[in-house]
Amino acid sequence: MKKKKKLLMVCEAFGGGVFAYVSQLCNDMINEFDVYLAYSIREQTPKNYKEFVDPRVHMIEVNALNIKGFQDSFHIIKSIKELKKIEKEVQPNIIHLHSSLAGGLGRIAYNGKKSKVIYTPHGYAHILLGKNRKSFGYKMIEKILGFTNSITLTCCESENEIAKGLCKKTFYIETGVNLDELSSYLKEIQPVKRDKFTVFTLGRICTQKQPQLFNEIATLVPEAKFVWIGNGDDESLLTAPNIEITGWKSRKEALAMAKGADIFLLCSLGEAIAMSLIENMYMKKLILVSNVMGNKSVIHDNVNGYVCTSAEEYAGRIKDAMKHYPEDLCENAYQDVLNRYNTNVMKKKYIEFYHGL
Repeated sequence: MKKKKKLLMVCEAFGGGVFAYVSQLCNDMINEFDVYLAYSIREQTPKNYKEFVDPRVHMIEVNALNIKGFQDSFHIIKSIKELKKIEKEVQPNIIHLHSSLAGGLGRIAYNGKKSKVIYTPHGYAHILLGKNRKSFGYKMIEKILGFTNSITLTCCESENEIAKGLCKKTFYIETGVNLDELSSYLKEIQPVKRDKFTVFTLGRICTQKQPQLFNEIATLVPEAKFVWIGNGDDESLLTAPNIEITGWKSRKEALAMAKGADIFLLCSLGEAIAMSLIENMYMKKLILVSNVMGNKSVIHDNVNGYVCTSAEEYAGRIKDAMKHYPEDLCENAYQDVLNRYNTNVMKKKYIEFYHGL
């Protein structure tokens, strides 16, 4: 029997969408590769996270990866040493780094001579943070580390276009959701219906998700109900009386709320590809997104949803949908998920990519 290649995943941000992506990728690769996962626990990491990962995956918890940022110099040195130690013990053929911090530390720790080094940013930090000194620093770090012996593997074409300006080698494989799992969840779930036409979003209430814009849109459409599933430091920006902040919910509770809503709105500064976006396309919800990295790769205006550039435009689309709901756009979005944005397609592309290295 042919010996499997060793694949080491490194993920410090083991929570939220990155957790879903990496755990699914590990599971999809386990029959083809000998998979190792080096990770750190975060506040957003599910308590039962091991239940989501195939038991054949070798899991390595790395406390040293749990650092606050690139300014944390003592822990950076400690993390790099720990990553080098793991490489020496595992001796992987391929190392895949997930998210900005792991990508930064890993590209310093691994020179690409013993293993092929892949970096997936899952949304570039300097875009997601907006324009400020911190994001400028992240961009400079990306440019410097772009000269290392590694390949940047992004999650969509528009993110890949940005990657080309930051590093030497790029490639992209579009994000997908597990349709079998999602379908089985949805069959068991009763939708949470509200009295009013409902527009919702999901995620941390932070700069990236532009809560001030969400609030402005809600103010312009007082006759609709707006729901934000999640919480965060910028909750105070959501002041419109027709906005409900639910706090974080379990996956099933969040899907029940989504199932009962009418529109999924994602007005973020940028994304890789948001898992919640793909899930709501599959649920045949009307999708409204900002014209930014990630979103514009998936949603094409007036084809499978609407791409908006101002609060007034979002509000106009919502009011139109309240009168005449565009079922054809929702069906087109659903078909896109069946044909393109799912883990069956993603799995084949990843196997081909890894072996092609």
